[in-house]
Amino acid sequence: MKAMPAHPTGWIFDLDGTLTIAQHDFDAIRAELDIPQGEPILEYLARLPASASAPLHRRLDAIERELAASVRPQPGCAEMLAALAASGCLLGVLTRNTRENALYSLQRLGVSELFDPACVLGRHEAPAKPDPGGILNLLQRWQLAPNAAVMVGDFRFDLEAGRAAGVATIHFDPTGRVPWPELTDRSVRTLTELASVLRSAGAS
Repeated sequence: MKAMPAHPTGWIFDLDGTLTIAQHDFDAIRAELDIPQGEPILEYLARLPASASAPLHRRLDAIERELAASVRPQPGCAEMLAALAASGCLLGVLTRNTRENALYSLQRLGVSELFDPACVLGRHEAPAKPDPGGILNLLQRWQLAPNAAVMVGDFRFDLEAGRAAGVATIHFDPTGRVPWPELTDRSVRTLTELASVLRSAGAS
């Protein structure tokens, strides 16, 4: 574990399952795309010839667009993000989804005005997590050092990306089990709890 910055300026969020209530059935998506169970979807598609991967990418985009139409916010999402924005923090999203779906989801969540669209990075704007490229992109855009930012996510890819970029990591883990302690600097079970952490740290 590394020390959490006292007053992080840059906040980078995963989207699906972190800001939103998880609704992706990845096993069902793999089955529909004829991807072996247990294989990371994007990495599997990247290994295919372009002629084979292109229609699968189009279908994946469509599946995720359909899911975005019924997206629901995690409890406390809007209040937590508004508090961060009001305190002058910089907000970004780094998702393995597409930017278009992410922007649509943020609109559906009622928080799109809190994000600069240029700071919402999908799989076509940055290497897919766990690659740290998207985080490093945002740090450069914000002119922040890694020790001034945090990555918040619900899966190990989010935490691995944060570790590789040198930023602190917050695991959004509703189960409270903390399955990847070596990657987690702080764990919260709800975004309401995260907002409470921010208040106690004087960040909001």
